[in-house]
Formats: sequence, C-alpha cells, structure tokens
Amino acid sequence: MRDILKKGFALGLGAVITSKEQAEKLVDELVKKGEISRGESKEFVNELIQKGEETQNQIDEMIQKRQKELLDRLNLATKEDIQRLEQRISALEKANNNNNL
Repeated sequence: MRDILKKGFALGLGAVITSKEQAEKLVDELVKKGEISRGESKEFVNELIQKGEETQNQIDEMIQKRQKELLDRLNLATKEDIQRLEQRISALEKANNNNNL
C-alpha cells in the first residue's frame, strides 16, 4: 500500500518538480515527517526528477502540436513556402533578364 501511495505521489509531484533542488527539498521534508526512509529518499528524488522531465516533455509536445494546429488554421506561409517562392522569383528574374538580352 505504501508503495502504491509513493508511486501516485511521485506521479503527481513529478508534474510540478522542475529541479533537483526542489525534489531534494521535498523529499527531505518527507524524511523528516517519517513518510519515507533516508534509504528511499535518493531513489524517490530520481523518480520525481524523471517524472518531472517526462511530464515536461509531454507538455512541450502538446504545446507544439496545438501551435501547429493553430498555425495551420491561420493558413500562414511556412518557411518552406517562402523559400519556394524566393526560388521561383529568382528563376523568373533570371529568365526575364535572359529574354531582355
């Protein structure tokens, strides 16, 4: 039961832990309260950090996906679209210059 609670706690806190220092501070408080042992603390810190990184990556992916969806709906030109147009303009200018000679 304690292990299940610990894992649930790690999952929840992993979302808000952004640094090793935060994780260590939190775990030190849990050790002081007797909720986890000193031996479990290092593993728990690593678990919190890992869950925090995983959560941050998931959030980043969701934001990027949403940004892309919004930009697609706005129908804005992409860098590739602009590069393609620049190449066409250059080719047309070159062809026009050759025709004027």
